[in-house]
Amino acid sequence: MKLPRDISGLESANKLAVLGYGITRQNGSHIRLTTQQKGEHHITVPQHDPLKVGTFSAILSDVAKHFSISREDLIKWLF
Repeated sequence: MKLPRDISGLESANKLAVLGYGITRQNGSHIRLTTQQKGEHHITVPQHDPLKVGTFSAILSDVAKHFSISREDLIKWLF
């Protein structure tokens, strides 16, 4: 499945909230998200508009790996 090309860092953080991710801190233009589901997990999302496709892909791959699901299933579920 093709990734959305026009999503911002803040929008992606809001989409990841359904997985239990919440904003724990912000340093400059980077947002740190943390979830406690299936163990503690941290990711950093740049607050750019739009996110670069490679950056967004890497974030989703990291989240999918933490939840032990495929990246394609994660994309279908979030979008």
